[in-house]
Amino acid sequence: MAIKSLDRHIEITPGIVGGKPRIAGHRITVEDIVIWHERMGKCADEIAAEYDLSLSDVYAALAYYFDHRAEIDQSMEESEAFVEELRRRTPSRLLEKLQLRAQNGED
Repeated sequence: MAIKSLDRHIEITPGIVGGKPRIAGHRITVEDIVIWHERMGKCADEIAAEYDLSLSDVYAALAYYFDHRAEIDQSMEESEAFVEELRRRTPSRLLEKLQLRAQNGED
């Protein structure tokens, strides 16, 4: 019988981080690991050290991602679209204040 080591490292629990796959015992999602590694260019050692994870946790998250790439990429795209919609509907108060000050000739 084959032992799935990913089962020890990756959990999916309804109600915790929206039911997204995450590092077991943490609220760090597979998506978080992917963003840090693939988009921000952090190496596995950096991620493990910065977030108090084992290297096997980080590599398990990356393996899980590559096994479920289409669904996780879609989830990340949906999250990004949601954030953009919030930004569009909720303008920055700071930006509004700065624009008002500029209109009034204040420095």
